[in-house]
Amino acid sequence: MPKQKTHSGTKKRFKITGSGKVMKQQAGMRHNLEVKSGKRKRALNQDQVLASQDAKVIKKLLGK
Repeated sequence: MPKQKTHSGTKKRFKITGSGKVMKQQAGMRHNLEVKSGKRKRALNQDQVLASQDAKVIKKLLGK
């Protein structure tokens, strides 16, 4: 049986922590940044843990 390939789009957007959680970049940092406060932009720039239901699908795409 052939090896399963890693999904190229997924590997660019998600990373798995040492404990097995899936991290993602939060939405909202692409445009209209001049109307957002600095505090809000700093908060949005942090990585976010993905919900466990979604993480299951992402891990399958990553071959984990």
